[in-house]
Amino acid sequence: MKTRHHLLALTLAAALGAGLSLPALALGDAARQQLDGIQARWAEVNYKLPDKQREAAFADLAQQAAQAVAAEPAAAELRIWHGIVLSTYAGAKGGLGALDLVKKAKAELEEALKLDPKALDGSAYTSLGSLYYQVPGWPLGFGDDAKAEVLLKQALAINPDGIDPNFFYGDFLLRKKRYPQAKAALEKALAAPDRAGRAAADEGRRGEIRQRLKELESRL
Repeated sequence: MKTRHHLLALTLAAALGAGLSLPALALGDAARQQLDGIQARWAEVNYKLPDKQREAAFADLAQQAAQAVAAEPAAAELRIWHGIVLSTYAGAKGGLGALDLVKKAKAELEEALKLDPKALDGSAYTSLGSLYYQVPGWPLGFGDDAKAEVLLKQALAINPDGIDPNFFYGDFLLRKKRYPQAKAALEKALAAPDRAGRAAADEGRRGEIRQRLKELESRL
């Protein structure tokens, strides 16, 4: 997930109450097809579409992901991807509606963690951690760098060689001016193995990694 615009600072609504969670279930064929379609479309919208088309495309994809979750509410994988889509939709949208989308993304990712924290190699930890370091902090938002680092390290504990957990941890370290550590994490992300069926996403993510590494060159 990446955010392209700064979110406007607004006071967060009251914390969501904890509800009962359904047990995590293995994805059926229909849910797997839904997940694969959402992932593929997300990569296309996030990395291929012109900026002016991205907001509407993400709005449509968010609706599709919400419908998939409604059909399979115990599927942590679908909740993770609904959260990812909402997060990137927020970045494309900006303005007053962005923070509400981010709050909904946070709720979905937290529910995914209740269902199955290891789903999709710990991707809920990665995505939630990225939200915590990109969203404004209290009293304007829920952002918290300390929580972000804990979550990102939990993601790395589950998937130490993955492209996304290493990228987002490297990006976090870069923002915190911890440049040698950032370089190591980003280089590990760049060297991560390809993911089956995720060629477009991997290509786009590696482009982002190279941008961050280029930014680091002048700071080391």
